[in-house]
Amino acid sequence: MNDLNKYISIYKEQLKKGDILIAYNELVKFVMKLRTNFIKDLSDQYSFTGILHGYMDYTYFYYSNDFLKSKKLKFGVVLNHLEMRFEIWLLGNTIAIQKKYWNLLKMTKWNKDKTEIPKYSILEITLIENPDFNNLSVLTEQIEIKMIQASDEILDYLKSLN
Repeated sequence: MNDLNKYISIYKEQLKKGDILIAYNELVKFVMKLRTNFIKDLSDQYSFTGILHGYMDYTYFYYSNDFLKSKKLKFGVVLNHLEMRFEIWLLGNTIAIQKKYWNLLKMTKWNKDKTEIPKYSILEITLIENPDFNNLSVLTEQIEIKMIQASDEILDYLKSLN
């Protein structure tokens, strides 16, 4: 990074305009509401953690069940800010667990285009490629439906490995 002061100046100018602050705050609020809805609808299947913020790159929360916990795994619902899409990630609790499950899952349809383990996860699935933020109730429903489908499919596959 050559001139941090230059980047900070640009950052300040963009923040003063207000659009980035509004968009970021609304996105985080939506992910918080999404988590609350999942707790209400899916707490019989999963336990959910609090919202975590990346460096303006990801906003996410983890969810898990007894089977995943026994394998030291968890899922994450991720808002990828850079791509502006919703994803589900399968993660291990440690790097060793991530590597173990990467080796088990690297030849599956979820990782077919990957030649190396993702930076933060074992696998990443896009749930909603181009979210429509003008209709949040429909978006919430779409994410929930696709999250359940993807989670069930991954869980079934993981259970078949035993």
